[in-house]
Amino acid sequence: MIEVKDAVKRFDGFAALDGTNITVPKGSVYGLVGPNGAGKSTLIRNLCGVYRLDEGSVAVDGEDVWENEALKARIVTIPDDWYFFSQASIRDMCRFYQGFYPNFSMERYEKLKDVFGIDEHKPIKRFSKGMQKQAAFWLAMSCMPDYLLLDEPVDGLDPVMRRQVWSLMMGDVAERGTTVLVSSHNLRELEDVCDHVGIMDHGKVLLERSLAQLQDNMVKMQVVFPDGMEEVPADLPVLHASRLGRVHTLIMRMSAQEAAERLMVYSPMLVDAVPLTLEEIFIYELGGADYAVKDIIL
Repeated sequence: MIEVKDAVKRFDGFAALDGTNITVPKGSVYGLVGPNGAGKSTLIRNLCGVYRLDEGSVAVDGEDVWENEALKARIVTIPDDWYFFSQASIRDMCRFYQGFYPNFSMERYEKLKDVFGIDEHKPIKRFSKGMQKQAAFWLAMSCMPDYLLLDEPVDGLDPVMRRQVWSLMMGDVAERGTTVLVSSHNLRELEDVCDHVGIMDHGKVLLERSLAQLQDNMVKMQVVFPDGMEEVPADLPVLHASRLGRVHTLIMRMSAQEAAERLMVYSPMLVDAVPLTLEEIFIYELGGADYAVKDIIL
């Protein structure tokens, strides 16, 4: 389990983390989402011991990460700007990783060679961005980590390889109980793989719940009010409303059943609950209509 309590990290007086609290259950896939500058990458760097908190605590399985060599040997991270030695090949980096990760499996390394199909002896700097990201996954998964921390992990991968990488990670979660924390802007992709989600903004985690709980606590309702009733009643707790013809689309923070009951009071001609995507939940949890896309009139 990963536990972050009241975490504060400042850079030149700016609080990149400002009282951050998260809990990542063991064996889960936790999606960390938020706008640019929310503090996601800073949080990951503290989790893997690159940064040291100014205040608060970061613990993995109850132990402090900072300068904990044994614990770090169980944690692998793939940052958005993955580092490798300038002249190194994948095989060279393999030998480097073996010196830090006692569970590094050469058997798995050899098996993944066929999966990724890239030249292990060619300098990594000559690879495309997508091939470099494949190399990072090849080495990371050969380390057999208990915790995998990912920052924009599949950026640059083609659709087939993205699917392959997620399949490998989900296999590790199911078979080995690997805990995965992934920060990404690709919310559609996270929706398919995450079972827990944390929404972060301005250095704080605004909320964290299972994906099922998030979807149960907010609903999109499509409703057609009776003849003569054109506007949404003011007493309805609506986060956002739009209209196409006679059909009103309402975003409401409640269950679908509760929303339907509230709407039935007005004898609507049509009431239908529509599943919310993680992207929609993200937008309206962060700021409702104020965070939605705005039109610019030229």
